[in-house]
Amino acid sequence: MSKIKIFSLGGLDENGKNMYAIDIDNDLFLFDCGLKYASGNMLGIDYIIPDFSYLVKNKKRIKGLFITHGHYENMGATADLLSLIPNLKVYATKFTKYVLIEMGVSSDNIIEIKAHKKINFGHVSIFPISVSHSAPDAVMYVVNTKDGAICYTGDFIFDPAMMGAYDMDLGKIAYIGKLGVLCLLSESVYSENIGHTSPKHKLGDVFQKAIKNAEGRVMFLVLPTHLYTIQEIFDATVNSHRKIVIMGKRLQNMVNFGLSNGYLTIQNDTLGDLTNINDSNAILLICDDKASPYSALSKIYNGYDKFIKLKSNDTIAFSEPRYDSNEKVLVKLQNDLAKLGCEIVNIPSDKLILHHASSEDLMQMIKLMRPKYYMPVKGEYRYMVGNADLAYSLGMPRENIILKQNGEVVEFDNGELIDKNDKIKVNEVLIDGNSSDDIGELVIKDREMLSENGIVLISATISKKDKVLLVGPEVTTRGFIYIKDSLDMISEIKKISTNIIERNITPNYVDYNKIKTEIRDELSNYLYGETECKPMIIAVVQEV
Repeated sequence: MSKIKIFSLGGLDENGKNMYAIDIDNDLFLFDCGLKYASGNMLGIDYIIPDFSYLVKNKKRIKGLFITHGHYENMGATADLLSLIPNLKVYATKFTKYVLIEMGVSSDNIIEIKAHKKINFGHVSIFPISVSHSAPDAVMYVVNTKDGAICYTGDFIFDPAMMGAYDMDLGKIAYIGKLGVLCLLSESVYSENIGHTSPKHKLGDVFQKAIKNAEGRVMFLVLPTHLYTIQEIFDATVNSHRKIVIMGKRLQNMVNFGLSNGYLTIQNDTLGDLTNINDSNAILLICDDKASPYSALSKIYNGYDKFIKLKSNDTIAFSEPRYDSNEKVLVKLQNDLAKLGCEIVNIPSDKLILHHASSEDLMQMIKLMRPKYYMPVKGEYRYMVGNADLAYSLGMPRENIILKQNGEVVEFDNGELIDKNDKIKVNEVLIDGNSSDDIGELVIKDREMLSENGIVLISATISKKDKVLLVGPEVTTRGFIYIKDSLDMISEIKKISTNIIERNITPNYVDYNKIKTEIRDELSNYLYGETECKPMIIAVVQEV
């Protein structure tokens, strides 16, 4: 019999940052290590990753990190984790391994696995099963323990038409269900969508129509790891007599890898090159980036792209998911494109471009796996509740359905749930630029203050020898007031600052710390009384 703990470092009550840990008799197995892209109000933050403090403290117990598929929400923080635990082994399928290496993960850390090949760790074994998703070689993981299997689905849909690297092995899933599943962890993102995701995820007819109706070039905005969508674009160009031009080195590398490994197929002589960019029958695939959505197309629109210049008869197809946090950016961009005369193609609202399990998919997985306990994961809390309700509708007792938040520990002893209300401390780590250090809440608060109220800089110079004010105080503002329209206020700021400086100067000593503190305090009160704003106030007093 085993003592088992399950907890999440990210992914519960949020979209992205997925990371789940299973502790079996003091051996720690990690599943996925994703990031979450920052919303527009995060003020310069590029992405958010889990707090790895617990893993660093327990690194000797970690047996490995197992990645389900090559999407950044599930593997984008792997390089950050390896910077803290350099010897960690990462288990991934072929395509996922390629994406990890593209992100900077060393191949020495990666152990390439294949679906349906068991990986043994003494009394525990890990068994990957192929599932259907928009990234090829996606798998779910079955953790075999003495008390039954613990299964983590990752992202999946049921679609018998998806073959090859996108196929799903229903037989293996049903077989695991017959052997006995202790706990099933299943995604929740689309739990409120009625029915199956398939065939609503098929976009070939949308792309075909866009190409057929286009008077000039067609530009498809795509995400590089969504190979299934790229393949649908390739299929839609059949017999169109158009050349496809892949824009961007990153997307080009991804397409080349997909073609050479059988993840993508395309008719002979369909791919063009940069000489075809301005052809009226060209199809351009433009690489987008979730970290800075629509930046590539914005660059083209503003005339900064050295290859592409927009024409009034161009058709722009947004063949990627839409997110609420980017809605304002998207609407403004589409409005600007419409003014140029470009035709805009959006994915219809009844289509589901993301390949996540809808209600019928989730219930089918539950029926196949027949778990004793069910734990909804991946998605905002209302979606997790919706997922839990689906399990309850199939007859699963409420006490066997587990709803938790990040850090809350689920414990099993001898195959029975023991709720001790244990909790592991978890936080979010905010990443800005190339730094792997947490930016922190104080920096975000400073940025909020700057964005809302601006900054006021007071500078002055004091004689080191005579202990008198030589220059200033000078007042500089950014984002607070327009100086030419506020001369009286500027004069009062100078007067207050001068008084503070002079009363803190003695013949033998200048109290610089007190000067800076009093300037901040007194000016803050004065400016709030005059403007009801609280700008950031910085005092720079130097001695010469």
